[in-house]
Amino acid sequence: MSYSTPFRLLNLLAVLILAWLALSGTSVRAQTQAEAQVIPPPPQVPVRGYILVDYQSGNILAELKSNERMEPASITKLMTGYVVYKALKSGKIHLNDPVTISERAWRTGGSRMFVELGSQVPVDDLITGMVVQSGNDATVALAEQVAGSEETFVQLMNQEAERLGLTNSHFVNASGMPDPNHYMSARDIAVLARVIIQEFPEYYARYSMRSFKYNNIEQQNRNRLLLTDASVDGVKTGHTESAGYCLVSSAKRNDTRLIGVVLGAQKERERFQASQALLNYGFSFFESHKLYDADTPIVTTRLWKGEESELPLGVIQGLYVTVPKGQAAQVSTVTSVQPTLVAPIQKGRPFGEIVVRFGEQEISKTPLVALKDVPESGWFGRILDSILLFFYSLFN
Repeated sequence: MSYSTPFRLLNLLAVLILAWLALSGTSVRAQTQAEAQVIPPPPQVPVRGYILVDYQSGNILAELKSNERMEPASITKLMTGYVVYKALKSGKIHLNDPVTISERAWRTGGSRMFVELGSQVPVDDLITGMVVQSGNDATVALAEQVAGSEETFVQLMNQEAERLGLTNSHFVNASGMPDPNHYMSARDIAVLARVIIQEFPEYYARYSMRSFKYNNIEQQNRNRLLLTDASVDGVKTGHTESAGYCLVSSAKRNDTRLIGVVLGAQKERERFQASQALLNYGFSFFESHKLYDADTPIVTTRLWKGEESELPLGVIQGLYVTVPKGQAAQVSTVTSVQPTLVAPIQKGRPFGEIVVRFGEQEISKTPLVALKDVPESGWFGRILDSILLFFYSLFN
């Protein structure tokens, strides 16, 4: 009995020590986790505006005045290229079509492919001359081939800009010559570059060509990052005295591709240094994760009056998220679906959405679409479901 009190004191002391160690461990773990969440601010770069986005997710990793309208100079040729690529895809023009060089195309100033007046040049060569050499003459020739005149072609450019949601873009010419009403934003440019890579990979490959020779004149691609960074495979430079030095860059390292846009550098080397700094920042501190594959059921919901009673919903394109490295565990998703779906159902129609959150922050919303066509059932099935749906509605 005499040992009971000291024994109890020793037990209490042991419990207190274990509790202190547990709390200390929790504190250390919390501190370590907090430290892991610290991402340094993006590098300060001497440009008027910029944006850095992840190609797969479209998430913005860094930006400065990304929605401000600025002069894009020859970056305009991305939209020119996009319209030309669509014309090729539709069969309106073909790569081997000969294009007669008009006087207007031949006289166009600025950077040139050096096509000759009245000569016939294949569309294939003109595209490469526009992409690699930034040839304004080649650009005007392509515009005339697609639409009959540059003015009509510019209308197509603006129509595509509106369709793609480029709300801070407007074009006056096809080559990027200065004009007060000719502008793009860094964010619009990033969206356009992303669409070109997605929809036209066969033509995007030309943006990595280091040089192109035409009419015995070989010109180097003005994108120096193609020479200094093996992960860079595009996209386009631009420069006028009023626009400054601009660059759209894209690089892929392992399974991650980033797109950077810098506008309005005062010196040529600064656009490359700024772009490289932004790309390195993105690859160093962020990572992409695939959440769901395209055309794969994410949720299945009740379908009424159809030949099938369940409808699978998913996403049209693979759903990705970009987060700070090591913090993928903080990503969560929430799905919502329309309460009552009635056949017939057309594949691709949206019937809900999936929200992606990083911690408490909502970072994306994506439509959930029907993954198959489901026609109406026969008359007996429709009547039966009508009765069931009536009672279902009463209790739900």
